[in-house]
Amino acid sequence: MPAALSAGPRPFADRVDWTIDGLRAASFAGFVRFADLPRADVPNVSGVYVVVRPDAAPPTFIETSIAGWFKGKDPTVRQEKLLAKWATKTSVLYIGKADVGTTGKRSIRKCLDEYRRHGAGEPVGHWGGRYLWQLSDSADLLVCWKESLPTQAEAVETDLIADFMTQFGVLPLANLERGRSSSRGPCGAT
Repeated sequence: MPAALSAGPRPFADRVDWTIDGLRAASFAGFVRFADLPRADVPNVSGVYVVVRPDAAPPTFIETSIAGWFKGKDPTVRQEKLLAKWATKTSVLYIGKADVGTTGKRSIRKCLDEYRRHGAGEPVGHWGGRYLWQLSDSADLLVCWKESLPTQAEAVETDLIADFMTQFGVLPLANLERGRSSSRGPCGAT
């Protein structure tokens, strides 16, 4: 396990270059489309994951989300809200965490499977990150991940979000909170 994730008060103290190449340099793995996740070698451990958009062109949003309704709630938001949240000069759209916890069931693999299924229209509880599913090119989005110690996934996510905000002045498009929130579940569910 990388030293940046296993020691010190800040589990991820390095500044990140928020590009696909920069994430690779920071030891993120995967970079697979959501549709390819069932066949990918996604780890069954705690960690963080990042969703990136490989296309640098300005986004186009669809009017109605393709995501599943969870607990009777429509995942669709106004296009104006999505455009207002768009951060230029980065391809990163979401930073999430997967914390296996005491049951060992909330791994990166499990969380990404829920996220994929939510985007495929299933009523799955991965409400965090739902803004992705209004991008017209959501089928092309890539997801990458990085393992962490089970007790540090949340802190790593918080550090990564803080670094992103320092560099861009806003949260990634689909992040609605800065991390370390007791109202969120282990995989972005509320």
